[in-house]
Amino acid sequence: MRALRPRAGWVGRVVIGTVVVAALIVGGTAFRVWQVARVDDRRPVDAVVVLGAAQYDGEPSSIFAWRLRHAQALYEEGLAPLIVTTGGSAEGDEFTEAQAGRDYLVGRGVPADAIVAVGEGSDTLMSLEAVADRADADGWSSALVVSDPWHSLRARTMARDAGLDAWSSPTRSGPAVQTRETQFRYIVRETAALLFYRLTHASVDTGTDSGLG
Repeated sequence: MRALRPRAGWVGRVVIGTVVVAALIVGGTAFRVWQVARVDDRRPVDAVVVLGAAQYDGEPSSIFAWRLRHAQALYEEGLAPLIVTTGGSAEGDEFTEAQAGRDYLVGRGVPADAIVAVGEGSDTLMSLEAVADRADADGWSSALVVSDPWHSLRARTMARDAGLDAWSSPTRSGPAVQTRETQFRYIVRETAALLFYRLTHASVDTGTDSGLG
């Protein structure tokens, strides 16, 4: 029994150390999600990339509409000559999120030739990889990524990993930023999603109406 005590103590220290390290990683990631959400890195770029969200028969959801309005404001500020709308379609949908976004912007007065709809991808990662392929084909590389604040760090990370010189400019209006409860829920979700992405380089998005891509 005496011989087992030192070993049991060593195992206990390892377990405690592992828990502490895990807590620091999770806490640090949550802090970065919160921190980047508060920063608007708007600057001159080649394109403003709007991440898609739910659309209903071609009409953007409230979350998506606020993202599109923010992208339009950046375009009208002269920060980019191009807006890229993104997002595929669910089974049975007549419109892709990218098409719905493009039509919405045209209806608000944005010139049609200033909008590129990239209607591929069912989640953030696939959409941004499709955008990166389009950017490579068209000869541009820098982008302001527009999404909700809590989604900004993961979206920016994925965009950079896909090869874009990406910065984030989150929208400050809409359902995703209305209440503290909503903000807390999204921060928790994005912390877990970002950690999962960093471990696997895969997306946990499911194409639901969460509004997070």
